[in-house]
Amino acid sequence: MATETNSAGLTDAAAGVDHAASAPGMPQLDFSTWGNQIFWLVLALLATYFILSRVALPRIGAVLAERQGTITNDIAAAEDLKARAIEAEAAYDKALIDARAEAQLIVTKARADIQGDLDAAIAMADAEIAAKSAESEKAIADIRASAMENVKEVAKDTAQEIVAVLGGTADAGTVETAVTARMKG
Repeated sequence: MATETNSAGLTDAAAGVDHAASAPGMPQLDFSTWGNQIFWLVLALLATYFILSRVALPRIGAVLAERQGTITNDIAAAEDLKARAIEAEAAYDKALIDARAEAQLIVTKARADIQGDLDAAIAMADAEIAAKSAESEKAIADIRASAMENVKEVAKDTAQEIVAVLGGTADAGTVETAVTARMKG
């Protein structure tokens, strides 16, 4: 390895050829090949430019345009849905107000019907009470009249018995006249 000898190296050294001077080093830094390198650099850049401008960039642009269109359509749809939601909310509020007004009318009508039924029932009850009261007063008057007749009969019988016990005779007409006069006051 380090002790090996290179026969070709010895012959070149014997020939007096200097490898460092004949080998330029890195080919990119060799000024004699710069024209060729610049040509291929420009050619590679132009090829890259045409490939990007004709193939890749239009596809990227189409994707971006499609994405922008989708975003715009979604925003428009969202605004449309928002407008519909606002309209639906307004319709709901209006329906709610109408329902409350209708419910209030139904309640008012029901109250009026109930009040009318109640007034009719009260009037019927008052009429029944008045009729029963009139019947009761008539019955009381009849009872009073019959009671007065009964008292009159009892008074006549009692008066005749008293006169008979006292030893006198009383005729029915005299007793009746005396009892009637006394009952009148």
